[in-house]
Amino acid sequence: MMTMDKAKFKEELLGHLNQYLCDIQDSDGNWTVKGFIDIFKNIYTISLDTKVISTVLEIMLFPKIQQFATENDFEIILSKEQNFYPDISFIDKKSGDKIALDIKSTYRKSKTSASGFTLGAFTGYFRNRTSKKNITFSYGEYEKHYVLGIIYTKQDELSEIKDIEFILQEKYKIASDRPGNGNSKDIGSTTKMDELRAGKGVFANYGVDVFDDYWMYYMTNEMAHQVDLPKPPYRNIKEYLEYKPAVYERIVEGIKNTKINNIKTLVS
Repeated sequence: MMTMDKAKFKEELLGHLNQYLCDIQDSDGNWTVKGFIDIFKNIYTISLDTKVISTVLEIMLFPKIQQFATENDFEIILSKEQNFYPDISFIDKKSGDKIALDIKSTYRKSKTSASGFTLGAFTGYFRNRTSKKNITFSYGEYEKHYVLGIIYTKQDELSEIKDIEFILQEKYKIASDRPGNGNSKDIGSTTKMDELRAGKGVFANYGVDVFDDYWMYYMTNEMAHQVDLPKPPYRNIKEYLEYKPAVYERIVEGIKNTKINNIKTLVS
């Protein structure tokens, strides 16, 4: 077992990072980065491209994440390539257990919604849990899979961002039941701000096992056609539970048992 309690890991890391929000934005919530400067002191305005913003924010946050790892007896390993999963692997120095941390960024579309994250592939290493391709350790070696989400507001007229916010949730708790981008092979996230903050996406109540099974067998239209199916077996959680009634029955039974145990606790 891990030296640090798994729930405490999330709470402690998020609390640690929130202490440094004042280092990356001013008292009015404006991002402190305004551009790049070269050795000739030429200043270049930063792009509002999400990949650029995400990269710069990761660079700013990395010393804080490294400090957290040192203080809590973790070794950290960064991904070898840009397209490797996860961005950071935490390894408990005493137990050897591993935690995956992927860093994602997105922008608010309104006070209640964001553009959403892509949460990694649902093919490749996700389906083959012993594969070492495009992943630091095999997917099955990780005890937990977390997403550190960085959410901000765009100021298009100023080419700036502001009101940066961190969310830290297990991947399955903020995942959607649809791909992140059309017919892509990436898992999408919920786009509702309250669900991102609370970890209350569509799979939150079903658990990580249902999330894993759903995405391990999910098919895009193209994937279905490749195996001579007219359409994918399911396209959302409702169709999935109809397609796999045994899973639905297990969920219902679990809910019943939980209610029974709660009643027993109340009367004991």
